[in-house]
Amino acid sequence: MFQKLRTIIYHTADLSAAKAWYTKATGKEPYFDQPFYVGFDINGFELGLDPDTTHAGTGNHSVAYWKVENIDEAVAHLLSLEANLVQEKTEVGHEMYVAIVADPFGNNIGLIQHG
Repeated sequence: MFQKLRTIIYHTADLSAAKAWYTKATGKEPYFDQPFYVGFDINGFELGLDPDTTHAGTGNHSVAYWKVENIDEAVAHLLSLEANLVQEKTEVGHEMYVAIVADPFGNNIGLIQHG
């Protein structure tokens, strides 16, 4: 049924600030940039920013995990951009590590490193 993660959309009331933050965080410019949506291509996966917060409540009930080569460097980079640490680097078995940070707009970002 499920094939792979294709898109993650983060909601933000400040689209301009979120676009600037994610450009710095990912090192990529958006490929789609409109007042109603900003899209980044992250190695074939969509990271979208949506300024419509109508149905976005406080808190995160799920986390999408982005694969990273070095989780310590990724966490440090995002924290340097004023993200907040939600979950420290944790080994979840078989030399797999996860961590979670929150962007300045309240969205949780999962990071995962395999071996």
